[in-house]
Amino acid sequence: IVIDMFCYRRRGHNEADEPSSTQPLMYQKIATHPSVKDSYQNGLISQKIIDEFECDELVKQYRLSLEQGDSVAHNLATQPDESSWFDWSPYINQKANEKIEVAFNESRFKELAKTIFTPPDGFNLQKQVKRIYKDRLEMAEGNIALDWGFAENMAYATLLYQGFPIRFTGQDIRRGTFAHRHAVILNQSDGLGYMPLVEVAKAGNTSIDIYDSLLSEEAVLGFEYGYSATRPSGLVIWEAQFGDFVNGAQVVIDQFIVSAEHKWERLSGLVLLLPHGYEGQGPEHSSARLERFLQLCANGNIQVCIPSTPAQIYHLLRLQTIRKMRRPLIIISPKSLLRNPKAISTVSELTTGSFQYVIDDQNINPEEVTKILFCSGKFYYELESKRDELALNNIAIIRIEQLYPFPYDALEKVLKRYLKARDFAWCQEEPSNQGAWFSHRHRLQRVLDRFSEYEIRLISRKAASAPAVGLNKLHNQQQKALIIEALGI
Repeated sequence: IVIDMFCYRRRGHNEADEPSSTQPLMYQKIATHPSVKDSYQNGLISQKIIDEFECDELVKQYRLSLEQGDSVAHNLATQPDESSWFDWSPYINQKANEKIEVAFNESRFKELAKTIFTPPDGFNLQKQVKRIYKDRLEMAEGNIALDWGFAENMAYATLLYQGFPIRFTGQDIRRGTFAHRHAVILNQSDGLGYMPLVEVAKAGNTSIDIYDSLLSEEAVLGFEYGYSATRPSGLVIWEAQFGDFVNGAQVVIDQFIVSAEHKWERLSGLVLLLPHGYEGQGPEHSSARLERFLQLCANGNIQVCIPSTPAQIYHLLRLQTIRKMRRPLIIISPKSLLRNPKAISTVSELTTGSFQYVIDDQNINPEEVTKILFCSGKFYYELESKRDELALNNIAIIRIEQLYPFPYDALEKVLKRYLKARDFAWCQEEPSNQGAWFSHRHRLQRVLDRFSEYEIRLISRKAASAPAVGLNKLHNQQQKALIIEALGI
């Protein structure tokens, strides 16, 4: 239905605005034109539907109702349909440290893996996807280390089995921009799609919807935010094709996602997956603009996490859904790390572990450590690889997996193991004016001040107006220089 309305504005933009200063002739005519109320009143009187006295009485009564704060709108829904209402009461005033049961039965876990990674009989899988599904069945049995794609899909499967609905949208998200997810598979014989997770949803008496969206970040993210506001019980995810593209939806982030609770007491458990990482792909395909999200953090309004292992993304998605606290979760997700042979986990880490806000360095003797490097995300693996290659056993590398709310106590607990450390540095791939440095320097220092006299320093690219360089050769030079500076080699 399209309604074409011809209208005019009698007043200015607000009470103090005088529109005649910019539209003098138009507003001379408008000033002499009867108002809508007068036109309607005169019409009723001329048709003898009502007289002038009754009109005046109606106006007086209306004004009196307004002054008394009474409702002046008629309630047309005498019997509202309560089936469309959403009960938010279980999610109000909930705390982030709520104790929840995250363990999952291992035998059931393996059964779910077999369900979602076994295509129907006669289904002709594309050869690369067939190999991925075959490997994932081996991962479930513990025969090979499990990767990110396996862990992410198992997070969805276990949640569905427990009865939590899931909605997931974004550009090319059924396969995954980097071909790691394959939540929907296509028959190479007839082109028809199949979503194995649907079978688990049926068993859990719930639903899963996964849609490849149109190429509009603002439109899709706006819709998903609204959907999350009406579906508190489920997991609602929007994934950017690259984290860089989220800037096309910045107005939704600023006006709703980060501020709706403060402005209107409206909650949302929406999850944003934003692929991020410096891999030589240029300024439009490297940065999810982490610094912007961190600048918007206040009063516990959102969560910002950078998981670095398959187990971490598994537990993070489950934690966001199972606990009752509902606040938007910004996940700075990986790209190359999806297939990094060192970024692996075990089945037991998924079935019995939990999300770690800080990950300590388990490969170093704390008694030998004199330098500590703090970092987040895939940069850890590059630093670790070079450190181990050179046997720099005096350097510990600590990952901060949740940047906001900042895990002060968890970090302090880890740092107390390194009593001989004298050199502390925050390491990031982003330029110094971007990334986490400006927002988190004082937070890191606050923890250090609890038991040491040393100051945190920065290791990063030089300040820049663009997130990354466009030449791969220059990127490699910068990345190498960062690692050399961080390790002091």
